[in-house]
Amino acid sequence: MANVSLTPSGPPETVLPVDSPETQRLMNEISTAQSLDRAKLLQLISMSPRSPSVWALYGQHGTDTLESYAAYRVGYHRGLDLLRANGWRGSGFVRWQHASNRGFLLCLLGLQLSAERIGENDEAERCRLFLLQLDPSGVPQEILNSQSR
Repeated sequence: MANVSLTPSGPPETVLPVDSPETQRLMNEISTAQSLDRAKLLQLISMSPRSPSVWALYGQHGTDTLESYAAYRVGYHRGLDLLRANGWRGSGFVRWQHASNRGFLLCLLGLQLSAERIGENDEAERCRLFLLQLDPSGVPQEILNSQSR
């Protein structure tokens, strides 16, 4: 079921559906653990391979820049598929304020930052501009702070 509405300024806004309770529970368990359990992370990915939030979590825990870059890229493409399935037609807002959008947006931000690290500056700039188009208010500062590693 699509969740697209017109915003007061005109362009449509898409809000992605939330992940299943089981996916959310396992993501929370992985995120709050003292140390990363890669087996649980891989279990999560096989359980919910279409979830951009899962791929964002994987990207955040990549063993190196290239593994993170690959995870973010997969999550970005899975997110585009999910956006389209929920009524997004290539333009309009996908805002950070909606928790269910954050997985996709985190993948796009992660892709931007990891692209910068490997010297893919054109791709990093495209990602930066796309993030601003999706949410002109910009990436929340607390998210930017958490991504600088």
